[in-house]
Amino acid sequence: MEIKIEKLTKVYGDKTALDIDDLLIQSGELVGLVGNNGAGKTTLLRLILDLIKADTGRVLSAGQDVTGVPDLTSSPDASSASSSPKATFKTADNIAWKRYTGSFIDGRFLIDFYTPEEYFTFIGKLYSLTPDTVRERLTKFEPLMHDEILGTKKYLRDFSEGNRQKIGIIGAMMIHPKVLLLDEPFNYLDPSSQIVVARLIAELNQTLGTTVLISSHNLSFVSDISTRILLLEKGKIIKDLSNKEGDAIAELNDYFNAEA
Repeated sequence: MEIKIEKLTKVYGDKTALDIDDLLIQSGELVGLVGNNGAGKTTLLRLILDLIKADTGRVLSAGQDVTGVPDLTSSPDASSASSSPKATFKTADNIAWKRYTGSFIDGRFLIDFYTPEEYFTFIGKLYSLTPDTVRERLTKFEPLMHDEILGTKKYLRDFSEGNRQKIGIIGAMMIHPKVLLLDEPFNYLDPSSQIVVARLIAELNQTLGTTVLISSHNLSFVSDISTRILLLEKGKIIKDLSNKEGDAIAELNDYFNAEA
């Protein structure tokens, strides 16, 4: 699924958190978002998911505007004294992008009073997956769960930050999304789990053609799996690097070494 961004800005007070004039993410790309803290990576992901409202511009997912802002249109008879703007709100057809989008931004995406089994079942129902399909798809994530998640009878709130991160990522990926957005997916994970997560993301992209956007401070993993890398600074994209041959890492290292 293609994602297109047009004249997108987000401002907090006197600070511009994001300012992207034009950006096209082609269907099937695996795009890494990198940059120092405050560069605008998380803001961009939240705008794509309609979690926050843009000040200007829009995000199109497969040609559909993801924003929930009502469309104010004039009445047919604009000259009539009784005419007034009419608000047209989103219908089920306007939110179709949610049905093929998987995401995990932070722990607030979890339901803390659910067990992992209840959480995965809930996600499955949202995306019309049968219980058998959920169980079957979870087997692919066994190397990531290490027998520490399923069957524990623990609530999500009682898991370590690392295992909560794993549960959120699994929930986003098990639906086989056409678009996947992950914010700092390698946070809180031990080295072996980071490797597994990177492999799972790359496999999803390659086998299902999923369009993937991941933000991360881990340049090694981003450069290993991304086909394209966007470097953000103060809300703007300052470099748009092809990484199909893994050749973006040298330019990224030069940038961050200069910033150190």
